[in-house]
Amino acid sequence: MKIYTKTGDAGETSLFDNTRVLKSDPRVDAYGEVDELNACLGVVRAAGLPDDIGTLVDTIQQKLFALGARLADPAAKIAARVTKATVTDADVTVLEQAIDRLETELPPLRAFILPGGSPAGAALHLARTVCRRAERRIVTLDGVEPVVITYVNRLSDCLFVLARAVNHRMGVAETEW
Repeated sequence: MKIYTKTGDAGETSLFDNTRVLKSDPRVDAYGEVDELNACLGVVRAAGLPDDIGTLVDTIQQKLFALGARLADPAAKIAARVTKATVTDADVTVLEQAIDRLETELPPLRAFILPGGSPAGAALHLARTVCRRAERRIVTLDGVEPVVITYVNRLSDCLFVLARAVNHRMGVAETEW
């Protein structure tokens, strides 16, 4: 099978329900933002992470594929066939538990902090901003499951805490604003 299909050469793509839409369609834009976020997390992993955080980032990347599939499936046709394409309240809980656990390691926030730090920490800060952009795109769509919006909202919080935790573990001080 070839990687190129030529079906998008006129600026259109297909959603999972075989609807043809422009590549500028808000739904395509939203799942493109999720794809960019996933790629940012690949950069994070390449920068090196502690094992527990690396495992969590891997889990998040898996969920982002599922989330992108949900966004590309407005008629919910994939949902019945692809069980791994789910985002649930339990996935939100995983993020919340990670936030709570990691925050016990961190000094309390006293001010805003500037994004940066170690390569992995800085990449996590970047991923957080891409996540917020994806969230802004997702909330404009009709028919998005509420748990998808909740997951992305919680994920941006988690990415912020992950950036702080990585920098803290690496002994990199935060720069307050």
